[in-house]
Amino acid sequence: MANSESGVPRPRRGRPVSRVGVRERLRYWFDNTMAKGTPALIGWLGLASLALVLTVASAAVLIAPRDTRDNGHWPGVVWRSLLRTLDPGTMGDDRGSGPYLALMLTATVGGIFIVSALIGVLTTGLENKIAELRKGRSRIIERDHTVLLGWSEHVFTVVAELVEANKSRSSSYVAILADRDRVDMEEAIRARIGGTGRTKVICRRGDPLKVADLELVSPATARSIVVLSPPVDDPDTHVIKVLLALGARTWEPDHRPHVIAAMHDSTNLPAARLAAGPAAQVIDADDLAIRLIVQSHREAGLSAVFTELLDFEGHELYLHAEPALAGRTFGRLLDAYELGVPIGFRHADGAVTLNPPMDTVARSDDKVIVLAEDDVLIKLASRAAPPVVEDAIAAPGPGRRLPERTLLIGWNHRAPEIIRQLDGFARPGSTLHVAADRPDPTADLPRPVNTTFGFTRCAPTDRPSLEGLDVGSYQSIIVLADLDLPPEHSDARTLVTLLHLRDMAERLGDPYSIVSEINDETNREIAVVTKADDFVVSDKLINQVLAQVSEDRHLYDVFMELLSPEGAEIYLKPAPAYLRPGVTANFATLIEAARRRGETALGYRLGGRFHQPPDYGVVLNPDKAAPFTLTASDRVIVLTEE
Repeated sequence: MANSESGVPRPRRGRPVSRVGVRERLRYWFDNTMAKGTPALIGWLGLASLALVLTVASAAVLIAPRDTRDNGHWPGVVWRSLLRTLDPGTMGDDRGSGPYLALMLTATVGGIFIVSALIGVLTTGLENKIAELRKGRSRIIERDHTVLLGWSEHVFTVVAELVEANKSRSSSYVAILADRDRVDMEEAIRARIGGTGRTKVICRRGDPLKVADLELVSPATARSIVVLSPPVDDPDTHVIKVLLALGARTWEPDHRPHVIAAMHDSTNLPAARLAAGPAAQVIDADDLAIRLIVQSHREAGLSAVFTELLDFEGHELYLHAEPALAGRTFGRLLDAYELGVPIGFRHADGAVTLNPPMDTVARSDDKVIVLAEDDVLIKLASRAAPPVVEDAIAAPGPGRRLPERTLLIGWNHRAPEIIRQLDGFARPGSTLHVAADRPDPTADLPRPVNTTFGFTRCAPTDRPSLEGLDVGSYQSIIVLADLDLPPEHSDARTLVTLLHLRDMAERLGDPYSIVSEINDETNREIAVVTKADDFVVSDKLINQVLAQVSEDRHLYDVFMELLSPEGAEIYLKPAPAYLRPGVTANFATLIEAARRRGETALGYRLGGRFHQPPDYGVVLNPDKAAPFTLTASDRVIVLTEE
């Protein structure tokens, strides 16, 4: 107590502090140096070699001075000692006294140990470096590249589309960041896609959820970033977390790449858009798939047309600025391009107008939406348009649509919205009948405006159940995939249903068209034997949209306008309504025939190639001057409101 009152601190209790000796300090320093890895080990072995050489040379000067003079004095002995340290065979030609030879032998034996250790260190270091490179942990330094975050089956479709889109560029780069082995990713891409041409695919291993790992693919210098859905039970949650990780990164104010992602559950869309922020674009994959199914049901063959529009391999849509066309009406624009077809405008305020009235005047700040094979081919015509063959143009006939009878087989979470959109397209008095292997799922749905409901409990793969539906009384049948089953199992059941329906159709004289939902693109090739009119491979089409939007973010608004019940849609109409069957014409004539009806002609579909891959008879934007002849079984692809 006295010590405390006098201000003298009491000694601390505990173990006494021992003093560290010089030897222990040196050992601690040596251990820390060795922990620095291969460079430190090489440095120590180099010092050991130098010490050995200098020691041997100095000892030779003292012990064998005569031999030292004969070998170039001390510098010469240093050089000879160094050679014997690095190459034991050098000692075979030594001459001199016994002590001198003994010193050279010492240098040789010491060198054997040191060089062996050095080789081991170098080998280990090289193996570690190769392993590090295999992990793909180095940061890329590319600019204007496309970044893919995540790994799933979708990556192959997106990469293949980007490779095709970049064929006209001298060089392009696609960077993939996923928590997988870099070499495994590269081998999988080579196996599934093959050569990537001028597009270089760079893989890096990292977690897209970690901001530090995102830097490996240099997002700050990227042109666009695509967030892919992983193969997990709740992919939307993972995508939202990646969007949050991107939002947590500090971006330069004058450059932030376009971020694209897709939600497979529409209820997650508000949360995803909030996480992504205003600079990103979140696609409603469910809504897109539903629109494609409904559109394909409306006109047999539409899924093949949309596949062609969304696939970079054929013809696609481009937004092209052409101020020189300002003041020209849309009707006159139809022959303005030599290798492209205008289909509408994107205005300066972002509004999209497809197939506007033919007297609509183009403004200088409008972008023309052009159907073309490649953007580099979009050029104003330098010569007069090909002549129109007036004798081939058919007289307009009645085109009023009648009420429809539609059969919906199967049920999944998309069915209620499909029914709602089908009602939006249907004529008053139409009928929609649902057949599914469950209690009536339509009982709690809102009553449609233009259609009447019906329901029958039916096993889609059971032939007697299907025959009890009186399928011959319907104009169109939609077969939905069972999304509660694994994709392969679901597609197998769908194929069985399609085979039954096609056999029944042939017996009845083909009274109906069939639209089917398929999970896997590879199963579409198998399903061709069922001769269904359309297959909607929703995942592939959604991935194609992601690739298209990564190249031009404004294309998404164009696609949504195309798939909307309001405004202009794509129709496949009988060719005799436009051109006289058997009369030779050209595409310029077909464009004129459609223009006189207030429509935009995009191409035609040949009935004889209806079921032949890869284009299934679809011919878009053909050469305007090339002659062709259409038959009564062919269809003309037009953009119109009715």
